[in-house]
This record gives sequence, C-alpha cells and structure tokens, in this order.
Amino acid sequence: MTTPNDQGPASAGPSIDLDRLIQAAQEQMFGDGNAGFCTVCGEERDGCEPDARRYPCEACGARAVYGASELLIMGYGS
Repeated sequence: MTTPNDQGPASAGPSIDLDRLIQAAQEQMFGDGNAGFCTVCGEERDGCEPDARRYPCEACGARAVYGASELLIMGYGS
C-alpha cells in the first residue's frame, strides 16, 4: 500500500517483523543480503537493492516491494 502521492508505504499495512527488517538492513549494509519486503502482503523477497522501490511482489503481484534499508529510511516500522 502506498500513499496517494506515492511517497512510499503508508503506516497502515501488513505486519513486517521489525527485528527481521533491521536484520535485513544490516545484512545489506555489512554483508551480501538483498532482502526487500512487500508493503501490501508483508512477504519477504530476495534480490532487492537496498534502495529498491516498487519492485513486483512474487507472492501477491503488487508493485510494492521496497528494500529493507529504504523501508527504515522511510520510517516504516517506527
């Protein structure tokens, strides 16, 4: 789910585990992890760049997958 002017995921949405989100962002920064998360269904997707925006979700088909680091920068999970 995105905000009306496409500024990123809205605060209301699926439950993405905050601990897993932080772990994924750390793996992107300090390792070779490339996880992203769908803001529509909450599914985790591999192969996302840290700043990924609107990648297609393999589970629900929505173009709502964001990189873990991007979600944290945008305030998701806070």
